[in-house]
Amino acid sequence: MINIAYAMGQGGGAAGQGAGGFSSLIPIILMFVIFYFLLIRPQQKKSKEHREMINRLKKGDRIITSGGLHGLVTAVSETTMTVEIADKVRVKIARGNVSQVIQSSSQIQESKKKKG
Repeated sequence: MINIAYAMGQGGGAAGQGAGGFSSLIPIILMFVIFYFLLIRPQQKKSKEHREMINRLKKGDRIITSGGLHGLVTAVSETTMTVEIADKVRVKIARGNVSQVIQSSSQIQESKKKKG
């Protein structure tokens, strides 16, 4: 008799689970949407801005590398650039290692015109 009651209880639970299957996915979908807008999308935007900044680099820009070196760009190639970090001291770095541009060459020329 216990086996019959146990079998009847299992059948009733299986019928109820079919109706609640979709409703159990809603929190998972909602969490994915929240992660997308709070984590994934801002990171993609920041990555795009960094890529654009690297593509705009040109000779004469003052930069800071990801290692903390401050310098003046003296030559730019497709994958690397030469940066002058002191008088007659030049290093070659990968373009992706530039963390920010302090002054672009056009800003430097404008400041020289104002002084002169």
